Amino acid sequence: MAANSDGELNQHSLNNALNDAILTGDALAIRNILKIRSADSPLHSPIGLLGNGHSQHRATLPIHLAAIYRKVESLEILLHSGADPERRDHRGCSALHLVITHWPKTGRTRSKPQGKFQTAIAAREQCAEACLRLLCRWGADVNARVGEESGDTAVHLAVHYGALPALGILASHGARVNATDSAGMRPLHMAAGTLSTDMAACLLRHGAEVRRALGPSGSTALHMAVTAAACEAGRGRPVDLSCVRELLAHGADPNAQDQAGRTPLHQACQDGQEETAVMLLEHGADVNIHTSLGENCLFLLLDRTANLERASLLERLLSLTYPLTITNGQGELPRALLLPQHRAQRDLFLELCKQPVSLQDTCRVHIHRHYGERARLKLRELMPEKLHSFVYSSWKCPVGISFPGTHQSVDNETPGDLPRTPGDVSTGETHASIG
Repeated sequence: MAANSDGELNQHSLNNALNDAILTGDALAIRNILKIRSADSPLHSPIGLLGNGHSQHRATLPIHLAAIYRKVESLEILLHSGADPERRDHRGCSALHLVITHWPKTGRTRSKPQGKFQTAIAAREQCAEACLRLLCRWGADVNARVGEESGDTAVHLAVHYGALPALGILASHGARVNATDSAGMRPLHMAAGTLSTDMAACLLRHGAEVRRALGPSGSTALHMAVTAAACEAGRGRPVDLSCVRELLAHGADPNAQDQAGRTPLHQACQDGQEETAVMLLEHGADVNIHTSLGENCLFLLLDRTANLERASLLERLLSLTYPLTITNGQGELPRALLLPQHRAQRDLFLELCKQPVSLQDTCRVHIHRHYGERARLKLRELMPEKLHSFVYSSWKCPVGISFPGTHQSVDNETPGDLPRTPGDVSTGETHASIG
């Protein structure tokens, strides 16, 4: 019994010595200890036999400890001594995964000259890059997944943990940038959903497919970026549309429809995001596509009371919607128009929907549909100046369509609680539009 206790104590001391040698980068001590123990023997039990701060990471293998703390020389000695880079921890992470999940938190923009803190963070990131490259050179599986539940690959982890330099390293060693996790999520969708422009740009440079849709929802990366931008605006934060712009520049389809038939423009209009909507229109977005419920962009804009302030976007949509209709596929009106104080505007909208479209308006709609905003400069050379100005610069609401006191109605009315009403109650019509 005493012999066993002595043996456990000696093993405990040996584990402590190897633990300290790895963290301090004591190459000689690591080599000497590995002469009498395996490089793949656990340092301590899963419950934390050592009782120190490192046990919280449950880094039971020496190679995992070196990966977590970005100890490049220690990691290299362990690999040379036979440590298996594919061994997993209790969560299913390999050493390569652990380097990424413990990537140092860095701001992508650093002040100049750099302070001591920024310099220290940059040095940590360089160590993390060196560890990742080392593992890749030793043949670590860059496409291995974490456990069975998440199905995350190293590329997914790099996006999640903000490890931008890791993306290029992984891609250069054969990582699949279009891999899906267990939920069908792709790295580009993850980057777009957090408006991570640098991440998205890096993935696109390495072959990410910008038009691929998520299986369950049918959303593209552009859908997710537009939704994320609207969420940021809803929280009162300044919105950076650089990620949306990056996706469009790489060929994202602004008219792609998800499982509900919604395009990115539908989302932008519903959320009243005029800058986003204009950017999408400039890249060929079509205001006349309908969702699976028969909603056009104009309907979705008018469905929310807060959007009634977006006069410029309203004017643009009114000018481009053809045939002009403000009801959905069931003949229901937008809820914001059902508020009592907006009855006059509702009646005017319904009257406009019955009027024939002018030749100029028809011309504008078809030019936009065929050429889009991107042909604006080229068409300036081909079209009469007055016509070009009308097509691309004249967005004017019909007289009488304005919504005074909108702020008050947002506070005091809840249009979401109002039942929808068929298109033209007074005449019995259920779908006010121009055929």
